[in-house]
Amino acid sequence: MSTRSLSGDPSAAFDAAAAQVSRAQLRPELRLTEVPAPTRVAPYALALTAEVVSDHHDEDDDLASGRFVLLHDPSAPEPWAGQWRVVSFARAELEPETAPDPLLGEVGWSWLADSLRDEGAEYTAEGGTVTRVVSESFAALSERPPSIEMEVRASWTPTNTDFGAHLRAWGALLCTIAGLPPLPDGVVALPSQRR
Repeated sequence: MSTRSLSGDPSAAFDAAAAQVSRAQLRPELRLTEVPAPTRVAPYALALTAEVVSDHHDEDDDLASGRFVLLHDPSAPEPWAGQWRVVSFARAELEPETAPDPLLGEVGWSWLADSLRDEGAEYTAEGGTVTRVVSESFAALSERPPSIEMEVRASWTPTNTDFGAHLRAWGALLCTIAGLPPLPDGVVALPSQRR
């Protein structure tokens, strides 16, 4: 079904989409929190943050974190190529030896594309960046080991009305960059160790 079929009453359409997002079943390692949504980007918006936590660690010790925003603008802004837009961010610390890998960006982007495909989240007009941040400490902080973070910033326009699939795909991306193994349907996650 096309997202255009939800355009009769924009408020009702957005409420229905938000309800789908709230019913989406995510992995138990994901801790979601609704946060204030941006008010200047679109007339209707829903924003969530998430942390991926491990059963072996304090909940303050997150393996990955991110933000998911669902936007609805009945005027269908030209860059969106539709009335709906997902804007997402995902960040995780990786092993320092991955820093020089020239394919790290491509791998990060493929994780997003694979997650969207695996969840059946149809989309168009996608765009984004994959960034690696390498931190080295000096002087009084020189005993800290180097660290590397990967950030995947992406946006896309859903072309189907299964908005929960788009949240599940983003959640799968977060779990992937956190280093959690994929889970087949019906399998419960076992506690895992941090990389």
